[in-house]
Amino acid sequence: MNNGLGAIIEPLFPSHIRWDVKVCGKESGTGYRTQDDDQITKVTKYTTNGTGLETKQQLPPRRQVALDLTFAVRLMRSPAYRVAQVPTLEETAARYVRSLHPLLSPAEYAASKKAVAEFVKPGGVGQKLQEKLIARREDPSTKNWLHEWWNDAAYLSYRDPVVPYVSYFYSHRDDRRRRNPVKRAAAISTAVLEFKKMVDAGTLEPEYMKKLPICMDSYQWMFNACRVPAKPADHPVKADPVVAKHIIAVRKNKFFKIAHDVDGRQLSTSELEAQFARVYELAADQRAPAVGALTSENRDVWTDARKVLLDASPKNAAALEAIESASFVVCLDDAAPVTLEERAHQYWHGDGQNRWYDKPLQFIVNDNGTSGFIGEHSMMDGTPTHRLNHYVNDVIFNNKVDLAESEVRSGLPDPAAVAFEVTPAVRAEIDRAIRDFDAVIAQHELAVQAYQGYGAGLIKKFRCSPDAYAQMVIQLAYHKMYGKNRPTYESAATRRFQQGRTETCRTVSDESVAFCNAMAEPPGTTTDAERVDLFRKAITAQLEYISAASEGKGVDRHLFGLKRLLEPGQELPEIYKDPAYAYSTSWYLSTSQLSSEYHNGYGWSQVIDAGFGIAYMILENSMNFNVVSKGLGSQKMSYYLREAADDIRDLLLPTIESAPPKAKL
Repeated sequence: MNNGLGAIIEPLFPSHIRWDVKVCGKESGTGYRTQDDDQITKVTKYTTNGTGLETKQQLPPRRQVALDLTFAVRLMRSPAYRVAQVPTLEETAARYVRSLHPLLSPAEYAASKKAVAEFVKPGGVGQKLQEKLIARREDPSTKNWLHEWWNDAAYLSYRDPVVPYVSYFYSHRDDRRRRNPVKRAAAISTAVLEFKKMVDAGTLEPEYMKKLPICMDSYQWMFNACRVPAKPADHPVKADPVVAKHIIAVRKNKFFKIAHDVDGRQLSTSELEAQFARVYELAADQRAPAVGALTSENRDVWTDARKVLLDASPKNAAALEAIESASFVVCLDDAAPVTLEERAHQYWHGDGQNRWYDKPLQFIVNDNGTSGFIGEHSMMDGTPTHRLNHYVNDVIFNNKVDLAESEVRSGLPDPAAVAFEVTPAVRAEIDRAIRDFDAVIAQHELAVQAYQGYGAGLIKKFRCSPDAYAQMVIQLAYHKMYGKNRPTYESAATRRFQQGRTETCRTVSDESVAFCNAMAEPPGTTTDAERVDLFRKAITAQLEYISAASEGKGVDRHLFGLKRLLEPGQELPEIYKDPAYAYSTSWYLSTSQLSSEYHNGYGWSQVIDAGFGIAYMILENSMNFNVVSKGLGSQKMSYYLREAADDIRDLLLPTIESAPPKAKL
């Protein structure tokens, strides 16, 4: 029987691929069984090439197909996946009011409760907006009621520079076998191209979250894509991967186009080495005008500068097209960062040159062989690129991809210079971009707390969620520095819904504040047993909120959506005028975790001038916190993070020592 799986699978893979799938239940039929014990009886894959011609391929129902289709079967059985949730007004009101309580004075809290009650009363404005939002959710043409609005408001209409304010970085663990940057760049490129093959073919093994399928839609924006500046909002472009089969390498601000497939064959690692070596030769020692610096500007300024660039010469349009359509970018930097902080600075922003910040994938290789990554955020969150970077390093370190030396084909085309015509007007735009970039970066402080005291291994012995535990470390550190807790954002993934991205987890709770206050009290005021109890209650509150947020039941996206439905000129409801709404959405701490044994750093910027951006990784025996702020004392916060991690460990260690031994069976 045909369960309509093709229609379900299609949004998950590139637009040039579609599927027709037939499965039958475990009682009948033939074919490879899925993990859910369904039987795939027929799989047909249709691929459209760059000229619009569609080819048909009958696939045997073997293991990889079964893995992919297991995902699809589970999608079909998971109605929550199909359309994002709209929480009830009552759910959101209760959760919102509860989140305000630890942040406000009694008088402020009473005023906020009154504004919320007025908003959600029967027949009130909130109910009318809720009806509109539900109608939007149920519109068959809308896959996700939030998707378009959020992409626009949070990213594409955002006008501040993407670096340092939006983009994020990963710092790779050293590859001691490939200190030569040419070899490191070639190995990375080979691994990335292997991952790209799976994305393009639609054979990348699906992701799951707590055994539930999560949406793979954003992977379509990983390769051959670019953000393009425009007013009032930017827009993404996607080149046909069947046609655009090249990498852009950047050295000394000079761009080079490297074909990664020649005569129907992907370049070997040795051939890529030869290409990158040639880039170093062609680039020589003299830096070119940093056209890439234009991408570091305010988006409106960059929009205007792009027009100046295009007006300067017809060949500039061709140069832009070559960069924007490239599979990905490899930045061959003339830096040699050593310490974790030096590396973090290099990958997060560098000197604003030798980059094209609008590309979603830029791999950075330095003269000393160290490497990292910077990602543009507008169409993808961190989890897909985190998976990519983890994969790249995993297959390199564990010899899962062929990096052996091989014969280099004669007659391979040299890297082609992607040359811009830089007129005085263009040069003036570049000079301004560099000045503006330097001024913005100079305002920021970055500190890395590479905490070696313990990690997930010990945290699990404490019977704690490592992520919730790290959140309490951050809360306690902030309390140590300021004597209070303030609004905190942690990203919660909502990719179990179609086109899902993130929701806010409001970390500060009555329970977390009670714990931090107890830890700050003089010795003897509160017993350690009482502090442990408060800590566990804070952990429970954190887990309850992030679980609800991941299920689409946070408060921030819902309130955002309701506000978006106000008619032009319609009076703003009191809930949005209430100072508590603005305060509780001012993220004094913006936090997120992405952990990999192959990374030694990960980070991004703060989101308000009075706040910190704290990205963290939790490994088996260590934790890493990347702390960024605008002159607030990032080094001091780093110190308090270490102290808080020590304090909580010391508080909980006796609970392990006093625990009764497990009974032997």
